[in-house]
Amino acid sequence: MTAITLDGELLASEIKAELRERIRALADRDIVPGLGTVLVGDDGPSANYVAMKHRDSTELGMHSRETKLPADTPQSEIDAVVDDLNSDPAIHAYIIQYPFPPGLDYEAALLRVDPAKDADGLHPVNLGKLVQGVDAPLACTPAGIQLLLERFGVEIPGRHVVIVGRGLTIGRPLANLLTLKLRNANAAVTVVHTGVGDIGVYTRQADVLVAAAGSPRLITADMVKPGAAVVAAGVSFEGAKLVSDVADEVADVAGWLSPRIGGVGPMTRAMLMANTVAAAEATTAD
Repeated sequence: MTAITLDGELLASEIKAELRERIRALADRDIVPGLGTVLVGDDGPSANYVAMKHRDSTELGMHSRETKLPADTPQSEIDAVVDDLNSDPAIHAYIIQYPFPPGLDYEAALLRVDPAKDADGLHPVNLGKLVQGVDAPLACTPAGIQLLLERFGVEIPGRHVVIVGRGLTIGRPLANLLTLKLRNANAAVTVVHTGVGDIGVYTRQADVLVAAAGSPRLITADMVKPGAAVVAAGVSFEGAKLVSDVADEVADVAGWLSPRIGGVGPMTRAMLMANTVAAAEATTAD
């Protein structure tokens, strides 16, 4: 068996085409969706990720505002930047890039964000609305994974989804999202993590397996149910090399598999753009 590739790069390009139509409709009302980013410190991967977000924004014809602050920026100055973004009518949604340098309080900054402008979908208000099943900005990576599975024909309703990883950005919101009584959710969801003795006991039962632990090659071929859909959402670095949570040989067992590069990452960024456009559209309804 050779797994079907869950091609996030391809699907992200289709989503961007759909977003361009919505952006053109907003232009007819003299509205240009605006995305803001706040980067504190000089973390290399974070800086690269923020740069990609601005490239996506420019590609779509959106407005973007980039704020870079040194690592020794006082918390009060970060608060002032957040307040300014909250009040800036040209910025419809924005992100505060994680992590912060030591000594600064990321959670305090996040709590200061206007939930309606939360491009990442990670504000506690929006995560609470997700648990309630109330419409709100969705966490980008979970939303991207759900759409990736749906568009490539992976059945989710009534199936057993196993998520390896309980992090705030993927594991926990994805579990809540896929249990909702929705057309492309409504699954039985099990969440495990690296503190569980034998993860394979659970992963071998999965119709859909999402690896999001940030543990290199954690999921091996013998841990996968033949024909299952496997999403490699977790990555880590070995030196300069980006390594997936899913070992290469899983492709010989899985029915679907997202690649290490060009899988979940492009979908996360596409969902960030979608959240920003949706926030701009919401201003027309006010």
